[in-house]
Amino acid sequence: MKELNLDTTALYRNGILALLLICIALIVHNVFSQNGFLASRRQRKELQALQQKIQRIKTENEQLDHENRALKSNPAAIERLAREQYGLAKPGEKIYSIPGNGTANSPAPSPK
Repeated sequence: MKELNLDTTALYRNGILALLLICIALIVHNVFSQNGFLASRRQRKELQALQQKIQRIKTENEQLDHENRALKSNPAAIERLAREQYGLAKPGEKIYSIPGNGTANSPAPSPK
């Protein structure tokens, strides 16, 4: 009877150990596999970054569309752009530039 009792205890212990090892293997697989927890977390972060980039681009696109419509229909917007970016002036006007305070892409005014 004792032999049967020892065999049952050893069998029970080995069964528990096998189930424990299977559980550990499943947990490791779920965490580190190609579709596991870490990969899912990385994809969520990437998705969030892409959504923020899309929102920034949409905002920029709306601003450019607004500026485009203004340049097509508003002469004051065209004049403002010509003055700011190209350094143009109306006849008789003088442009004064302060060194180090202008934008890098604006050309120097031509003397008349």
